[in-house]
Amino acid sequence: MVDSVVKPAGERSGASGSGGRRGRASTSQFGALGLNLADPRVEASVLGLLDTVEVELRASVASADPFVTEAARHLVEAGGKRFRPLLVALGAQFGDPIGAQVVPAAVVMELTHLATLYHDDVMDEAAVRRGAPSANSRWTNSVAILVGDYLFARAADIAADLGPEAVRLQARTFARLVHGQIAETVGPRADDDPVAHYLHVIAEKTGSLIATSARFGGMFGGAAPEHVEALAGYGETIGVAFQLSDDLLDIASESVQSGKTPGTDLREGVPTLPVLYAREADDSDASSVRLREILATGPLTDDALHAEALGLLRESPALKRARETVRSYAEEARAQLAPLPPGPSRSALESLCDYIADRTS
Repeated sequence: MVDSVVKPAGERSGASGSGGRRGRASTSQFGALGLNLADPRVEASVLGLLDTVEVELRASVASADPFVTEAARHLVEAGGKRFRPLLVALGAQFGDPIGAQVVPAAVVMELTHLATLYHDDVMDEAAVRRGAPSANSRWTNSVAILVGDYLFARAADIAADLGPEAVRLQARTFARLVHGQIAETVGPRADDDPVAHYLHVIAEKTGSLIATSARFGGMFGGAAPEHVEALAGYGETIGVAFQLSDDLLDIASESVQSGKTPGTDLREGVPTLPVLYAREADDSDASSVRLREILATGPLTDDALHAEALGLLRESPALKRARETVRSYAEEARAQLAPLPPGPSRSALESLCDYIADRTS
């Protein structure tokens, strides 16, 4: 989910322990994300926090057992976008960005996210994560599940130092993540609208953690309560928008812009938003009818059918409708920033809305 946008640009000696390296954040990361940090002071603040988070992530997963340390650092070392710590850093700009609890809050969010990736790879039977062998393929499913549990425990331990409200919010966010995964696994019930069900799953699985990340930034930066609420609403909406835009890129991109081979979801039978719109459409033209026929067959493992469906989807009204949905979420996220004071930090958050609205046009 939203999983190949920002990656550490380089590495140097950092936290102690086996494999103790850290990636240094750089301005090129923000360009890849479409994030515009026009103010040098804000940029330096955000980069500094992300660098510190890298060190603390490695330190936080260290264990007395070298094997546990190695397995727990597996995905940390593989890099990743650090989108959730980034939202913590940006949210903290509306208060005191160097507050003592801002970095631990960012570490809690990233550890929670990493834990879900270990579990997701088991459920998806994934062989690769972030360009490296997944933990389940390198070791076993059991090890991957247990390491994910360990990371959740470490996140909770750090959250306890932030106070009872942080523990409560992290637990409730985790509950939403689990509810979203269950809903995705079970699928829509007979009386559920498939599109509404899908949007609910994304809000629970992706939006919830990004919302809490933005909230934590405001909270632990000491922002005003109304600003914290605005940040949380923005975080959830922008998280959903990013995931939906990834869905579109999987169909529309001719390259690996989405971080996956185009049409991967289609080949695996994953019903993303353009596919759901195409399925429910009642267009009677030959292309729409043919597209519904192909999609009704399930996962498109046949190369010829896959190519045909991908071509039809790219020209379909369903893809246009999905683009409009993504744009509406991006504009809603922008509107949720209205209570925040104008300035470079708010402009940076608005730039993410522009990026999402434009990247799938």
